[in-house]
Amino acid sequence: MRALISVYDKTGIVDVAAALSELEWDIVSSGGTAATLRDAGIAVIPVEDVTASPEMLDGRVKTLHPHIHGGILADRSKPAHLASLEEYGITAIDLVICNLYPFRSDPSVELIDIGGPTMVRAAAKNHDSVGVIVDPGDYPKVVSELSNEGTLSEATRRRLARAAFAHTAAYDAAIVEWLDEEEPLPPTLHLALEKADECRYGENPHQVGARYRPIGGAPWWDNVVQHEGLALSYLNFFDADAAWRVAHDLGAMSDRVAVAIIKHANPCGAATGDDLADTYQRAFDCDPRSAFGGIVAANRVIDLATVEAIENAAQADLIIAPGYEEGVIERLRAKRKNTRILEGPAPDQLHIELRQITGGWLVQSPHHHGTGRDEWIVVTNRQPTENEWADAEFAWRVAGHVTSNAIVLARDGTAWGIGAGQQNRVESGQIAAAKADGRATGGACASDAFYPFPDGVEAAASAGVTVVIQPGGAMRDDDVIARANELDLSMIFTGERHFRH
Repeated sequence: MRALISVYDKTGIVDVAAALSELEWDIVSSGGTAATLRDAGIAVIPVEDVTASPEMLDGRVKTLHPHIHGGILADRSKPAHLASLEEYGITAIDLVICNLYPFRSDPSVELIDIGGPTMVRAAAKNHDSVGVIVDPGDYPKVVSELSNEGTLSEATRRRLARAAFAHTAAYDAAIVEWLDEEEPLPPTLHLALEKADECRYGENPHQVGARYRPIGGAPWWDNVVQHEGLALSYLNFFDADAAWRVAHDLGAMSDRVAVAIIKHANPCGAATGDDLADTYQRAFDCDPRSAFGGIVAANRVIDLATVEAIENAAQADLIIAPGYEEGVIERLRAKRKNTRILEGPAPDQLHIELRQITGGWLVQSPHHHGTGRDEWIVVTNRQPTENEWADAEFAWRVAGHVTSNAIVLARDGTAWGIGAGQQNRVESGQIAAAKADGRATGGACASDAFYPFPDGVEAAASAGVTVVIQPGGAMRDDDVIARANELDLSMIFTGERHFRH
């Protein structure tokens, strides 16, 4: 029996080669892999002895030869294939162990492997006759089966072949992604994903769910540590991700402490400040009823004072922060034993957003705050005060994370009223005003899209705000502006819509 071994990742390779040698397999290898095996005292047949041809072109051509690929691809059930092997003096290869350059970690032309994928695909194609291993985690299983059975079962070879094609598919996808790096929406998308986490359940308990990640990637979620609590459900992942982004987005805007409380993908509380416990309390006070069972995200290390505030508030399903002071986790564990406690770094930037529809996908560039105060226009007679500007900026930022139609009422770094997900803007405003209950008086109202009629501005004024921020661009902008002037409101046009569905 003969094995061909050529790997970039040499984890466990000496052990598996030694085991094969002990089973009296011949081992063919080349380059750095061959050197590693020889240094470990394992007999190796150099590839150039098989091909009768030296490596060339700085190693670009090593295994691309009929004596290699004929040995891999020969169908052992066909007498004509066996006759060809004998005619040309080709020895059959029964096992290929190969993994590819880590292209995602250091993309370049020189890390585009040719011989490796060719060997892997050849072995996977001929899995009726040949085993192929691309994952070092499979070494012990294969060695055990060969030791006990003398051969690999059909089921094992098929499983290994599937893993091999997934390996080369992910590799090719990484290369295409690199070549597309200047294209925000390239002509084709190639997603190569691997299961990273099993969800406790899906969106509902009768559904199954899992988190997938790019093969070879290390996304933000891989660096999150769960200190306490039940396994995460589909919605725990979804809402925690949303909360983490809101907290960091608000913190980045002002370089202040930021807390976001998320319920069903929408903020039900958001605040910025200088003291974490106070900031949490204001975020919670926005909508205590909705905060029950919600997700709490803070962009600062959780201290004991904040824990006390959390203990006195409604039960949270999950808390996520960049860290926890000594004793905090233990206290949360004792007081909120079912609360999931997560610790993680700042979130990754999204490159594209995908959403499935019947028969395909919708793809778009990620939402971002593309404009700022320097580009916004005050369209009313009354100019905002500095405090009103700050309130408007904060409310606008929060509105970008609220499901449309979205209205946010805010004052002094606190979202006091959030109206989300209504089919018309007036009702979103009514919900926001009811939740604010006068606490946004003298503050700001943000609308994620333009006001088509003056009634939205009238509702904002009734809620007590003194500045309205919105994209502008409606057919009746003049009527809306005129009504704002009559109500002595300041109005800011951003020129940017914040729809989120």
